[in-house]
Amino acid sequence: MVGLGKQALEDHVPGLLGSDAAELVAICDENDAVLREQQYRLQVNGYANVEAMFDAEQLDFVVVCVPHDAGRQIIEAAASRGIHVLKEKPFATTLSEAKELAKECERAGIHLMVTLQRRFNPIYTSFHQLADQIGTPFVVDAAYTLHIADPSEGWRGHINRAGGGCVIDMGYHLVDMLLWYFGLPDRILADMSINARPDRDYDAEDTALIHFSYDSGLYGSLLLSRFIGPKTEQIRLVGSKGIVHLERGRIQRLTNDGEVVESLAREQAWPSAAVSQVNHFCRVVEGLRPNVSGPRENLAHLSFIQGCYESARTRTYVNPKEL
Repeated sequence: MVGLGKQALEDHVPGLLGSDAAELVAICDENDAVLREQQYRLQVNGYANVEAMFDAEQLDFVVVCVPHDAGRQIIEAAASRGIHVLKEKPFATTLSEAKELAKECERAGIHLMVTLQRRFNPIYTSFHQLADQIGTPFVVDAAYTLHIADPSEGWRGHINRAGGGCVIDMGYHLVDMLLWYFGLPDRILADMSINARPDRDYDAEDTALIHFSYDSGLYGSLLLSRFIGPKTEQIRLVGSKGIVHLERGRIQRLTNDGEVVESLAREQAWPSAAVSQVNHFCRVVEGLRPNVSGPRENLAHLSFIQGCYESARTRTYVNPKEL
């Protein structure tokens, strides 16, 4: 495990410890106090330098959970040693970087899978089945918002380290859902804000409103924000014969006037999705499962994201397929 921040300790480490297919044998973090604390707690070898860990340990794969700008160096170091990579999103900070890393992984013959836990949650995997029952879909309404009091705090507030703000960071999950369910759109029009805290100094967008459409006639909008509370995550697909409404822990099929036809809810058995993700990746490495979120697949994510930034910069529609 490389990187021992909040996401690692609350998600990935419990996922590894709960897996029956993987064993956590070493951890790495540049913060010496954090490293020693977790080394004592987890009773595994600890390293302050990732290359030293790669050279000293016999690793099958590494979980990479570091600031966005640090990911590339670690992926390249792992690839040069034939170590597979489970990478916390995003795959890369730019589309060009993603293309280069995809080639690097192919040359090295390693598996890389981006962590997109919703793909291992039955609430989310049920979407297609319900969507097939609502006739012709024509509009999508999606949102993912939460409240961070100070968007400038830490590395996430600065484009040179994060690659962007809410779109490339927390928005990566909703972008993945849209691509999984509907594919890459033909047009994107985006507006973004860094105005939530005018008394703070940051350049990574705190809020974004993205309009997207397909030549099929399907169109929709996506609201992303690191400042608008309370925490909300939802996708609503409206069709000619009904609605599918997906939110955290529940998915429903409704009539067009809002009557619930069927509903599926799931009590959170944390960290089951993280455990399932680790188990799946182990089977990918063994050749027993397809890689559902590999480098080539994530080029579409970075195309969507770059399309958003290009649209916001130029104030015009962008076709992400052309990127």
